[in-house]
Amino acid sequence: MAPIFETPGVLTPRGKVVFEPSVQYGYSSSNRVALVGYTVIPALLIGLLDVREVKRNTTTATATFRYGFDNRLEFEAKIPYVYRSDSTVSRELFTGTAAERAFETSGKGIGDIELGWRYQLNDGGVDTPYYIAGLRFKSRTGRDPFEVVTDCQTRCVGQNVTGTGLPLDLPTGSGFYSVQPSVTWLLPSDPAIFFGGFSYTKNFKRGNVYRTVLNGSKELLGTVEPGDVFGFNFGMGLALNERASFSIGYDHNSVGRMHQNGLVIPGSVRVQLGTLLLGYSYRLKNNRTLSVSVGAGLTRDTPDVTLMVRMPFTF
Repeated sequence: MAPIFETPGVLTPRGKVVFEPSVQYGYSSSNRVALVGYTVIPALLIGLLDVREVKRNTTTATATFRYGFDNRLEFEAKIPYVYRSDSTVSRELFTGTAAERAFETSGKGIGDIELGWRYQLNDGGVDTPYYIAGLRFKSRTGRDPFEVVTDCQTRCVGQNVTGTGLPLDLPTGSGFYSVQPSVTWLLPSDPAIFFGGFSYTKNFKRGNVYRTVLNGSKELLGTVEPGDVFGFNFGMGLALNERASFSIGYDHNSVGRMHQNGLVIPGSVRVQLGTLLLGYSYRLKNNRTLSVSVGAGLTRDTPDVTLMVRMPFTF
């Protein structure tokens, strides 16, 4: 918050370099009940009842670099390293056994490197909003979901499915290139700052995609196109004193349906991701700040909790 009141711009000053190491941890859990059979009467099921619980942990360490070409234009690069672990506990009822089966898998490695540009559109000030245009490009340098081995003998879709269909290692990237234009506004009103923004993420489709299954076999998936993402956020930052500030905000993303070979994948629906964000920032020195933020998932598909710690250094 300090740069907004002390300098004429909100981006990295001309000729300055910012190095920002950060660590983010996310946890999510979900329960699923699958009924395979038919009912004789509403209270009686003939068939299989499968109860499955999935717990997911993701830790991402990121090195971020920003450079100010002038007081209105900055360049940013992010290099993430991802470690993920999933635990799936399933229990098939009415099969003659009450034993639970656990399936655990993990994955680690470089994630998808990102490049971004931001440009300050106007001269803002106290009680006058700043408008910032942004453009972000995400590569697919991480290991994508189609490279990892899936627990299927020959095929995972259609008839004669064999295996659990779960990955034996976890990917560290999305597997798709994407571009995200965005617009952000900041309104300083001492001692508070109000902020918000809109974004649109275009995910590019891939052709001739194959899934890797057991024994080195490949299963043709064809052309796969993930859904685009519409997002918005808003919130407020409040200065507690000359060094400390507190922020509260809300972030929402609407993820579109995925397509395969031009058709919507069965079971694919639009997903709404809503997160309540709380943050705290403390300026240790003039060129160093410690920031901590916590996110709580407000919708079913959002991670239950995310925790991020970052410390930008200015040179």
